Amino acid sequence: MKYYSTNRKAPVASLREAVVKGLAPDRGLYMPEKIKTLPTSFFEHIEQLSFQEIACTVADAFFGEDINREDLHRIVCDTLAFDCPVAQVEENIYSLELFHGPTLAFKDVGARFMARLLQYFIRQEGSGQVNVLVATSGDTGSAVANGFLGVEGIHVYVLYPKGKVSPIQECQFTTLGQNITAIEVDGVFDDCQALVKQAFLDQQLNEHMKLTSANSINVARFLPQAFYYFNAYARMKALGKADNMVMCVPSGNFGNITAGLFGSAMGLPIKRWIAANNANDIFYNYLLTGKYEPKASIQTLANAMDVGDPSNFARVYDLYGGSHERITSHISGATYSDDDIRETMRECHEQTGYVLDPHGACGYRALKELLADGETGVFCETAHPAKFKEKVDEILKTDIPIPTRLAEFMKGEKKSVEMTKKFEDFKAFLLKE
Repeated sequence: MKYYSTNRKAPVASLREAVVKGLAPDRGLYMPEKIKTLPTSFFEHIEQLSFQEIACTVADAFFGEDINREDLHRIVCDTLAFDCPVAQVEENIYSLELFHGPTLAFKDVGARFMARLLQYFIRQEGSGQVNVLVATSGDTGSAVANGFLGVEGIHVYVLYPKGKVSPIQECQFTTLGQNITAIEVDGVFDDCQALVKQAFLDQQLNEHMKLTSANSINVARFLPQAFYYFNAYARMKALGKADNMVMCVPSGNFGNITAGLFGSAMGLPIKRWIAANNANDIFYNYLLTGKYEPKASIQTLANAMDVGDPSNFARVYDLYGGSHERITSHISGATYSDDDIRETMRECHEQTGYVLDPHGACGYRALKELLADGETGVFCETAHPAKFKEKVDEILKTDIPIPTRLAEFMKGEKKSVEMTKKFEDFKAFLLKE
């Protein structure tokens, strides 16, 4: 399989090149030249398959031309050492719980897959150290850091906005040490992402060290997230609720929903998709107006979605041939203020007993408002509520328990490098490494 750039000014790349480079030389995002449609028979019996069996079939369609089948299935099964179940919240609304992995967030799937795939390529090549740069607004940093922790031949630099991630999230990537370096940037997420993108395009840096990204701009990070949408459909089909199924995804950088849209292109029978935004409403406004107008991100309760220029919009736009009409026919949107999020979390807890995190609250509310008669909605609960314990407890007047895995991170000592948002400072730091 060859991969082209969304800007279409760079040479096509192999899977290995796309994964190792992360970003195309023309600043575009890599896209597979073709998307394979899965056979109807796969969906007819999908509810009889396990999560790992489903994911191996999907992975074969994505990566089977480039990776030995046995090695690919080992990578997939090692990645999915945990479940992503659906849980009923209301009669026609279900939660796809994506917080059962090591760092209790949906990004564990893509991060673990990418770490194993990158190590596979490094071992094949016998090449030197690869340096992973990742910008995070919350869960990406912890998922990537833990997915790559101790992986030989790889060093990870996590860039995060100072004071703008939850204390528990921060603990998950600043206390690890070993091959993980946390960089605390005096700015917002968009500044962190800009530093990463600029680093890839700096000739001197790339001559000094081999760089790649583990953000959802990397095909090995976002594509595996399609696995759990196929699994959600299978579990809903087993319940007899897969007809007229609507999938709602809390969205920030749009890698997660993009993976689902790729699933639809492969034949996944999701009726339609909803992108639920917090106050960062750039995509929502695009749906309304047809104009994509990035702007500075706004800090919100749902901090992992605080993105003012979603990178993966380029992939969505490309996937639908640049047609606003096609995009809006398959995807709708919603946007919610912090007050909306608080209200939704309280009402859901009081009426159903289900505890939402601030991101999942956006997805749940969008289904409450936009689901039509006869439809069944599934929203992504993207992180465990305990990752936002201070906010959740304050809003719900509760004291939610901290899972043991999360508590262990909080015992460690914070180690981070303070950094300005100036690229020359970041570059100087990396050149000393």
